[in-house]
Amino acid sequence: MERFFPVIRAFGMLLALFSLTLLVPLGTAHLFHDGAETAYDLAFFMTMGSGLFLWFFTRRHKRELNVRDGFLLVVLVWSALPVFAAIPFYTQLDIGFTGAYFEAVSGLTSTGATVLPGLDLLPVSINLWRHLIIWLGGMGLIVLAVAILPMLGIGGRQMFKAETPGPIKDARLTPRIAQTAKGLWLVYVGITALCGMAYYWAGMGAFDALCHAFSTVSLGGFSTHDASFAYWNSPLIEGIAILFMLIAGMNFSTHYVAIANVDLRTHLRDPEILWFLGVLLASILLIAFYLWSFHVYDSSATILRYAAFNVVSIATTAGFSSTDYSFWPFFAPLWMLFLCSFVPCTGSTGGGIKMMRAVLLYKQVYRELLRAMHPAAVRPVKLGGRSIPPNMLFAVLAFSFIYMVSLATLTLTLSFSGMEIITAFSAAVASLNNTGPGLGEVGPASNYASFSQFQTWVCSFAMLLGRLEIFTLLVVLTPAFWKK
Repeated sequence: MERFFPVIRAFGMLLALFSLTLLVPLGTAHLFHDGAETAYDLAFFMTMGSGLFLWFFTRRHKRELNVRDGFLLVVLVWSALPVFAAIPFYTQLDIGFTGAYFEAVSGLTSTGATVLPGLDLLPVSINLWRHLIIWLGGMGLIVLAVAILPMLGIGGRQMFKAETPGPIKDARLTPRIAQTAKGLWLVYVGITALCGMAYYWAGMGAFDALCHAFSTVSLGGFSTHDASFAYWNSPLIEGIAILFMLIAGMNFSTHYVAIANVDLRTHLRDPEILWFLGVLLASILLIAFYLWSFHVYDSSATILRYAAFNVVSIATTAGFSSTDYSFWPFFAPLWMLFLCSFVPCTGSTGGGIKMMRAVLLYKQVYRELLRAMHPAAVRPVKLGGRSIPPNMLFAVLAFSFIYMVSLATLTLTLSFSGMEIITAFSAAVASLNNTGPGLGEVGPASNYASFSQFQTWVCSFAMLLGRLEIFTLLVVLTPAFWKK
């Protein structure tokens, strides 16, 4: 057990740093006298105290984190931090610990699923806290920590590799990992600021603009209103949201390089982004034509407006809604739910298997079809003009297999608990892909409040599994991980 003390020491530091974020809603609660002041006092002292205790108890155990340490620390952060983030929800709202933990996990994993009714009536500081944790979780608390921990004497390379999505684990934008993390966060903060100003200019109030900027750029989907974007019924606001959801659905590394080199053509040289935009455009036109053929709305402009916003929102795993699309012909919301499984780019704040893996799977299948006809043909799988090494293809195939097994297992588990199959399947898809709304009882006009405690914990686990890209969590759960 002592060999894991450096991990516990690092986690204690992270916990103490995380406690400082509670000062934001604490100050807001006192400023607006919204009745939630004591919730953050308790949360701050419990989080800070626990962090300092863990650090003090293991303070003499200092060393560079290895690969195993990185996996364990990432899992600890994403599974244990929600316990402390849930304290304001638990003490202020009547949802019990299960509901509070679910809400915190949903926030930190940028899922956007909620068990809270009456969002319009929540204390200001509670709504702010929900959106702050979803914003912190969007880019990844670990990526932020990697920029800070070297100053505290803890290397961050293994943490960064354990946190970063598969195909770009070993990519470096700068010589130092900490510098890379800082650069990504600067881009993230800058895009968030632009999004908030755009919302405010379009007619949102300052508080709503701030919260929805947090939620949009993180592709989280939390809102301060039960009606989500239908509350404003504004094509301009929806257009701004579409733009920033598209930006957030792209690789932030590409944004960083484009800004650093002052060359936006960098995006055109990223083949993943071209697939991302192409699939979204085709899907918008498909859904718009489908709604038109069923005469769902009277106006073609209205059809295109609702199709564009909701397709982009669900496909990028943001999870906002501008209308109750559960009343659309069933194919339309089902196709949107299918898109959220793979559309976001690698290195974005979205969930799912990511577009790069989907493209590589398609190219690998196409190659096998050609090889069936021409066994002697040599046809390497290429992406962006570069041949993909076999080990990466094997990793993509393995990840896709475990993804499908996880989705089937989660669906069967929820169905076993008594949930009807449409709700069970869509809740599993929406949780595993960190999307938020699904179909049936968890459609865009509903939430997860009707779930039993068992079902809520299953969805909480699914959100963590999806946010950690499955393997990171499963590695820690294997017996071999704990052997010396």
